[in-house]
Amino acid sequence: MNTQSFSEFLALISPESLSVLDPSISGSKYVSLDLSESNEILNSLDVSSSSKLDTYINLHLKERNALVGYGGYLEVRNIYKRSSHFNKQTEDGRNVHIATDLWCMAGTAIYTPLDATVHSFKNNTNYGDYGPTIILRHTVKNITFYTLYGHLSLDSIENLKENQVFKQGEQIGALGDHTVNGDYPPHLHFQIIKDLQGNMGDYPGVCSQTDLEYYLGNCPDPNLLLKLIM
Repeated sequence: MNTQSFSEFLALISPESLSVLDPSISGSKYVSLDLSESNEILNSLDVSSSSKLDTYINLHLKERNALVGYGGYLEVRNIYKRSSHFNKQTEDGRNVHIATDLWCMAGTAIYTPLDATVHSFKNNTNYGDYGPTIILRHTVKNITFYTLYGHLSLDSIENLKENQVFKQGEQIGALGDHTVNGDYPPHLHFQIIKDLQGNMGDYPGVCSQTDLEYYLGNCPDPNLLLKLIM
């Protein structure tokens, strides 16, 4: 299945929004959040400090009477410059975010948007990494793909088992705080992956400009499922 066909398939899975957060949170409580290098406010903020970034995000939400800040797919971000984890694997480093982030309170429950089995899970402990991570396998109309949930709480993976079954809308975990999630303000990194390339409990969520064409095909826009108003 080519990139366009796969994206069209994802978009047609459901005409309604498929939620990975509490579905009782009204759409009016979601607000877009720009953390790209083109956000001039961030250029004057020490984004290497999770507490300062957290203050910025919380103020952004409060001013808009929102509970969730969302966005980030294909954003070019300066925040990754703080960590060697994103700069040691390619000559030009990795700074293009290939998932959707949902910024909200630590402890927020996370749900599977579709029937799923647990493919793998892992605590990715590099500075700036995912922290506790779950990858789910979905098969819809005989087509298999994966969703990744990063920056979770340690409890989310404590009693998890590979091939464990979750029904659509069932809670799979909760968000962690900065002490376990790679030192970020609390948020969910939600990513769709066509081919895991043999990875277990981990998959790149940020890529380099050099590799972007490949990841555009392998990690399509999560909003095809979430259907949030951008």
